[in-house]
Amino acid sequence: MQDSPFFHFLSLMLFKQKSKHIGAVLISVIIIFLLSSVLFISSSLQYSLFQTLEDEADFTIHRIEAGKAVNTPLSWLDKIIEINGVTHVSPRVYGRYFFSPREKSFLIIGVDLFDEQSSLSLQTLLKDLDLKSFLSQDSMLVGEGVKKFLAEHYYPESFTFKTPDGKFKKVNIANTLPLQSNLLSNDMIIVPIDLAREIFGMDKEEVTDITFNVPNDAEWDNIITKMHLLFYDVRVIEKREVKKAYENLYNYKGGLFLILYLVTIVTFILILYQRYSMVYSTEKREIGILRAVGWSIKDILKLKFYENLVIVFVSFTVGVTLAYFYVYFFHAPLLSQIFLGGSNLNNTVTYAPVLKFGTLGTIFLFYAIPFLAAVLIPAWKIAVTPPKEAML
Repeated sequence: MQDSPFFHFLSLMLFKQKSKHIGAVLISVIIIFLLSSVLFISSSLQYSLFQTLEDEADFTIHRIEAGKAVNTPLSWLDKIIEINGVTHVSPRVYGRYFFSPREKSFLIIGVDLFDEQSSLSLQTLLKDLDLKSFLSQDSMLVGEGVKKFLAEHYYPESFTFKTPDGKFKKVNIANTLPLQSNLLSNDMIIVPIDLAREIFGMDKEEVTDITFNVPNDAEWDNIITKMHLLFYDVRVIEKREVKKAYENLYNYKGGLFLILYLVTIVTFILILYQRYSMVYSTEKREIGILRAVGWSIKDILKLKFYENLVIVFVSFTVGVTLAYFYVYFFHAPLLSQIFLGGSNLNNTVTYAPVLKFGTLGTIFLFYAIPFLAAVLIPAWKIAVTPPKEAML
């Protein structure tokens, strides 16, 4: 059989039965769109977080008392510096400041702006900062969410913090952190480290925790052992532990959608199989006529295969394309809140385009193979019956 007449007949079949195919295409597009959107969001968030973690310190330690994290003595800093293989030792002060009237909270981070490690991890956030002007008075940098929240509550230029000893500390808003960093900085406030101590009522000889780097990866386990020998009440957190925790979190949320996708696609395939098993008399007659004029069973299955392969490719392409624009151009309204959460300040994130073609290929196979099987099996059952019986 000539290829050109075959594909001409295939195009006629597609246009003739377009009303039947539109329903399958629409349902398929919705299913693929939702799953692709979730995968795009999850991949983009993981990519952004891991890029940020690359600039973070290798280790973070803090003091533990009765199973709870407490302030860490600043004197630990000198002891850690003396350990061979340890570099870039830095103190950190941070914590949550709760705005009681609205039950919201801000993450306050106190940094030493002249410290090398602090500057490395915050260089993208502080690159446009005028340090002289910033340090001339009590000032802070705020995330987009904090800026919007304070403006809505009549704090457009400054905010007055209440310290644990009952005093009030007015701090000016110097600038807003870049929108591109909103994933981490939306509810963040950055202040000098001494000002952070004052807001949280901490002693000058205390910090929240201490960070440091160990350039030689082979020494990591050895350094952890030394820390536990040096301080009996210490907890050591590795950067790779944090990375693994974020990875598991987003894989878990994406996995929930994958389970729902599998349930949905199985249900759709069963409906599709039942639909094609109860073939209409006109379709039976068409197959019977094709058999009567000399088409083989192989030719009929080839026709049905290509006919539905077109539907599969159109559905998958449209679904993935819509998901791409939805996530990377419109910032995934509604779905974003599933990953970002909405219990604190509302967040608007700009997603970095990340495509995992292996994952998309797997989704395509999980969708295409059951879809084609649900169509070809009933068509084969009709094709193997005698043409006269099929045309009744």
